[in-house]
Amino acid sequence: MKIQIMETEKSVGQLICHDITKIEKGVFKGAIFKRGHRISTEDIETLLSLGKNHIYTLELEKGDLHEDEAGKRLAKALAGTGLLIGEPSEGRLDLAAKHNGLLQIDVARLQRINCVPDVVVATLHRGTPLTKGEKVAGAKVIPLVVNEKTVIAVEQICAEGTPPLRVKPYLSFKIGGIITGREVVEGRVKDGFAPVLAQKAAFFGQQEPIIRYCGDNADQISSIIEELISEGCNMIIVTGGMSVDPDDVTPSGIKNTGAEIVKYGAPALPGAMFLLAFKDNIPLIGLPACAMYFQNTILDILLPRLMAGEIVTAEEIAALGHGGLCRRCENCTFPKCSFGKGGL
Repeated sequence: MKIQIMETEKSVGQLICHDITKIEKGVFKGAIFKRGHRISTEDIETLLSLGKNHIYTLELEKGDLHEDEAGKRLAKALAGTGLLIGEPSEGRLDLAAKHNGLLQIDVARLQRINCVPDVVVATLHRGTPLTKGEKVAGAKVIPLVVNEKTVIAVEQICAEGTPPLRVKPYLSFKIGGIITGREVVEGRVKDGFAPVLAQKAAFFGQQEPIIRYCGDNADQISSIIEELISEGCNMIIVTGGMSVDPDDVTPSGIKNTGAEIVKYGAPALPGAMFLLAFKDNIPLIGLPACAMYFQNTILDILLPRLMAGEIVTAEEIAALGHGGLCRRCENCTFPKCSFGKGGL
């Protein structure tokens, strides 16, 4: 690489070899001049006001990569299914979700990539639920020009298996909801759970759940679970009856179906009295009453993974304790917060 530095006042007619950034606090941050812009007389004062007293011109040699080309190759190597690659801006390439889904990241390989000198890749947390077009990651090299061997090293890491980043689409589920509680069945208390379940299902593009009501009877709960499965439901959420009172028999009702209990009790607040089981790979969820009151609970942490067809383990639920305390912010920003991020 051959670099020539010239005074800005004498640079009229030269091509800018990298994006030049302008920053106004709280107003603007971006490229005011893009790479390849030919400097005019009118540009000189703007460049000087940005603190650019000198301008680079460069000539690439064999084995050199400009930051834009390096960024393109990094992004291409990183991106698996469900991701779109943007255009270079200030040497950085962004990756965005091609569709709604669950962000999957090979964190171990991501760390190895970021240990390669002069390479930076920043992502959202693994397990983040995404909407179409949402930004997932940004990749760039630090210098204006980098040796091609640096990029090849990253490409080799990415080629060790499937690409390190991908967005897994949500599957289609026929959801069954069982609302338990004698007080609800007898009309003493208005059901508040069915609207919550409908809202959760709609977020993932699912049809409104099939709702059944049941008293505090473990055998009845088991029977209705079996009926819903026979009707084609491939995810069942049983609400209420998850605490320690004698009438709280939902865990027994789920267990009596022969389902494999993954974990009863989760280190997430709200949502500690949560239960997850699988019956022939069909998720059976015991949902505590807090989900009717709080906007986001343990259900919202794990539901995206279940909707993407993943099998959640007891160890993964246990790991949620790190980051499992909701701050109950007045203006909730979940999932753009720390709640549930530690374990996933």
